[in-house]
Amino acid sequence: MATKRGLGKGLSALLPSELVSAEPVQAERAPAEKSPEEKLPADDFGSFRGKAEAKAAGEIIIPLEKLKSNPNQPRKDFDSAELTELADSIRQQGIIQPIIAEDTGDGTYTIVAGERRSRAARLAGLIEVPVILRKYSEEKRMEVSLIENIQRSDLNPIEEAQAYRQLMDMKGLSQDEAAARVGKNRVTVANALRLLKLPAEIQESIRKGELSAGHARALLAVPDARARDVLFREITQKGISVREAEKRAGEQNKKPKKAVKKGRDPELYAMEEKFITRLGTKVVIKGDLKKGSIEITYYSMEDLERLYEILGG
Repeated sequence: MATKRGLGKGLSALLPSELVSAEPVQAERAPAEKSPEEKLPADDFGSFRGKAEAKAAGEIIIPLEKLKSNPNQPRKDFDSAELTELADSIRQQGIIQPIIAEDTGDGTYTIVAGERRSRAARLAGLIEVPVILRKYSEEKRMEVSLIENIQRSDLNPIEEAQAYRQLMDMKGLSQDEAAARVGKNRVTVANALRLLKLPAEIQESIRKGELSAGHARALLAVPDARARDVLFREITQKGISVREAEKRAGEQNKKPKKAVKKGRDPELYAMEEKFITRLGTKVVIKGDLKKGSIEITYYSMEDLERLYEILGG
């Protein structure tokens, strides 16, 4: 069964008190013999109006097919195993907290908070779900969605960091203010935001779960792009532990910095570093400011295809 999380003070201040009700709502399920396409004809929505009037505190029952995803949903990756687990819980307990949605005016409703629940409800075979309708400004809708996801939905570390950054940029908040808004420790927010300083390839590896937050912190401790890339390859290809990664990061930082080769133009060295940061792999520029070649290292066919895409393939 999915783990239940408490509301942070930031979210409870934004969302209606009805959401904290402990009573599960058993929404209607689809008949077992019907296919998804047969579950609910489009013109049957009127039959739900009567049920809606019977619900307290503004809660209504809405067909799942009328709910549309929020285009500004900060969560992009939904773990299928976790959705299945939540769907099993919904079958047993119902939807404990209604979905928050906004009437778009065309017969559909945009989800403000509860995307994960709506997806799990579909897996559970429901054809309708409890919804509380609210009207927000575009900015407030985005803020509620961000905070709801940060506090409840187990975002992957990169999604969480991007959500903090988006909230800070949108509201002009400092790290301290953002932490208070979502009910998190400032250090938690600061550490998450540091992940966005890593190269795109490393961020993608974190997003996919190939790299843990502990491994990411070890990589952040290595300021030299070349050394960091070497350590990243060791982690992903050899599967070294977080403790070993931290040890190697410490050893890298103790090494004296390599001096620019005598006679080599500093501009070439600086450009080489830019290539390494941009491509996320080892890059060597051979030649001078007038003529030369660039040597780019790849470590697998997938890595080669990634480089091809970055270089405008």
